[in-house]
Amino acid sequence: MPQWIWQRADWPNFRWDDSAILPVLAQARLRQGRLLGYMKLLDSNLSQEARAQILVEESVGTSAIEGEKLDFDSVRSSVARHLGLATAGLPVPTRNVDGLIKLLLDATTRYDQPLILERLCGWQAALFPTGYSGLHPVLTGQLRGDDPMRVVSGPVGREKVHFEAPPRNGLEARGDEFLQWFNQSRRKPAEDGLLRAGIAHLWFVTLHPFEDGNGRLARAITDMALCQDEQQPLRLFSLSAQIMREREAYYDILEHTQHGDLDVTEWLCWFLAQVVNACEQADTTINRVLAKARFWLRHQSTNINERQRKVMNRLLDAGPGGFEGGMNTRKYVSLTKASRATAYRELADLVEKGCLIAVGEGRGAGYIVRWEG
Repeated sequence: MPQWIWQRADWPNFRWDDSAILPVLAQARLRQGRLLGYMKLLDSNLSQEARAQILVEESVGTSAIEGEKLDFDSVRSSVARHLGLATAGLPVPTRNVDGLIKLLLDATTRYDQPLILERLCGWQAALFPTGYSGLHPVLTGQLRGDDPMRVVSGPVGREKVHFEAPPRNGLEARGDEFLQWFNQSRRKPAEDGLLRAGIAHLWFVTLHPFEDGNGRLARAITDMALCQDEQQPLRLFSLSAQIMREREAYYDILEHTQHGDLDVTEWLCWFLAQVVNACEQADTTINRVLAKARFWLRHQSTNINERQRKVMNRLLDAGPGGFEGGMNTRKYVSLTKASRATAYRELADLVEKGCLIAVGEGRGAGYIVRWEG
């Protein structure tokens, strides 16, 4: 009996049960349509702010799934630079962060361009600009080497193999088959765009064609497929951020599916449910963007310095209750590198100017945003 899905004789002829898929697909389409309606209410500046916020969430989320924690300010800096937004108080982004942002923007803004092997190789190389993943060298800009590609866990000598990808021999042909399907299927009216995105994700991550970065590339391809479905480059929901919230379930359903046959009903139902949840979460993100815009409109003539603006933007991006414990002197020092005395003085100044509210006492004392209303 075949152990892996790609060993099945009918690979890659995926099949699914429409009666199980259609209810959750209809729900996903309803939530997606509501978000598209939101977008029509936003002016161009707010659309860019919303796009930036979603792109930050996508970048942080897709890396966190792989266990890599990106510096938030570096991500926001790279996004702002590429979208032409203000970068005051933000650091110069690191090369690996900037590479990821370029990858995600290429996948979404150039969604109408064919996906070819050279483009995929460029994306993968952008993830590892130094040729290393942490302390380990990574083969970049080309398909993986001859060593078996396995996903394992556990201590040395007692490893558990969760998945083994197809062998290196014949990988070019398998990759060409995927790329040909991806480029041709978008033009077939009978191919639902959301189901196509779910299939593309599963198919690519099963091929695992590169030495490292396959998960991030699979999610970038998924974003590209979603943009092709909506026929626009503006992403208003972050599937990667949602998958990160369900990371354990994500790996479980992938492992279960890759051990199974070509019936991928369970995977597609799970994938569509994450689209629904991501769209619902995007409501919160858009409301945060609108609240932030209203705040700065109210304080457009308020005289605050660059450090204060950086702290306020961090609090505003987190939204009401999103910045755990609120702001305090210690966190202000950490964010701005100011002295403790300067931090105390500038926080008090923000309270006096109506930007912050002082809350709590003693060790629990802190500051929260004075939101409109």
